[in-house]
Amino acid sequence: MIASRESALAMWQARHVESRLAALYPRADIRILGLTTEGDRRLDASLARIGGKGLFVKELEDALAAGRADIAVHSVKDVPMTLPPGFVLAAIGERADPRDAFISNRYADLSRLPAGARVGTSSLRRECQLRARHPRLRVEPLRGNVTTRLRKLDDGQYDAVILAAAGLKRLGLEDRITRLLPPSESLPAPGQGALGIECLRRRADLIGQLAPLDHAATARCVAAERAFSRALAGSCNVPLGAYAEMVGSRIRLRGFVGAADGSRLLSDEQEGAATDAEALGIALAERLKAQGAADILAELERQSAPGSAEGES
Repeated sequence: MIASRESALAMWQARHVESRLAALYPRADIRILGLTTEGDRRLDASLARIGGKGLFVKELEDALAAGRADIAVHSVKDVPMTLPPGFVLAAIGERADPRDAFISNRYADLSRLPAGARVGTSSLRRECQLRARHPRLRVEPLRGNVTTRLRKLDDGQYDAVILAAAGLKRLGLEDRITRLLPPSESLPAPGQGALGIECLRRRADLIGQLAPLDHAATARCVAAERAFSRALAGSCNVPLGAYAEMVGSRIRLRGFVGAADGSRLLSDEQEGAATDAEALGIALAERLKAQGAADILAELERQSAPGSAEGES
């Protein structure tokens, strides 16, 4: 049994994994258990305010723990950097397009938007980069599934929206993409574009059966990105991006951390052996801390602390 959120994109991802498993194990009885998560229900507030990425996976993990499902399929970018004890990401599928997509019905590019134009995004990572590079724009919150966000754009609530390219392509909505944003312009979230398959750590049988779905190069890149984020306490409260690419037998990792208002943005990159992916992520995080990221993180923690003016606004 595969546990999945019930959104159209999540179900596409679950069916994709279902088809891969069915090809490997044609005699297996594979079904999908659709679940609604807290993150799906709480569309009236930003993820940073109501608990972060874990709101999209808790119900799925509960189903695994209770034996109602054997595996859960996630967008890796939605998975918290530290899993609960007893759980493991047993396989990371080959990454699809990791880039962010600019979508507008009137303008060809972010640089063409007039001053004061409204850009919708649900991500502090995107907000930070937008505010740093395009301070004349108005960045406004945008929640909901992919079709809901596009409908809000079409209804005129926004002049443009930024969404993950992989999700649009998986849903057959590639024609809505006005422009793909290169990582140099909008650094992706850790794990963006990759699918993760989670199960209980004690299920050695499942871990073995899922091994053929693990894409080694993607898994190593994602490991570097998640280690970078973990070392910087990465969550929905921290504007942070990371993107790793294989360069021969080595990994090139780019990362940034900044303030949500774009007033500070620190970025750097590092290259290392693919076999040392997690160490590479930690090393890049330490480099950014030495450049001032520790001060940014301390300020973000102060702002999000209970009772702070920033945390309640």
